[in-house]
Amino acid sequence: MMKNSYMQKKEEVVRNWYVIDAEGVSLGRVAAKVANVLRGKHKPTYTPNVDCGDYVIVINASKVNLTGDKLNKKVYYDHSGYTGGLRERTAREMIENYPVEMVERAVKGMLPKNRLGRQMFKKLFVYEGAEHPHVAQQPSVMEVK
Repeated sequence: MMKNSYMQKKEEVVRNWYVIDAEGVSLGRVAAKVANVLRGKHKPTYTPNVDCGDYVIVINASKVNLTGDKLNKKVYYDHSGYTGGLRERTAREMIENYPVEMVERAVKGMLPKNRLGRQMFKKLFVYEGAEHPHVAQQPSVMEVK
């Protein structure tokens, strides 16, 4: 007889805090690592239908790296819902004016598109500079290769 796999319950989840320095690391690598931690896939107790991920703080979002000619060619679109309400911004504009939103959008695209994904996204904190207000949580440093 086979032993059943372990399924974690939401009451049993133990959450840790991690800080990731995005300086000089490519945006996709940072986002992929963060999304994995937010989902809890780095834990042996990972359960797909439970938010078992940890809290993640991303610092130095304004110093994240983009490869190739993405600074000029990658375009971020937003639509207000009104006629002619399409707004286009290049990656260069985004990293200069809205680096936090840029990292958040990259991570959000890698999370599930449902209630669980929205819940996971709330555990992400992105900051432009090297300072963050979560010192009391004593986050451990996580490296991104």
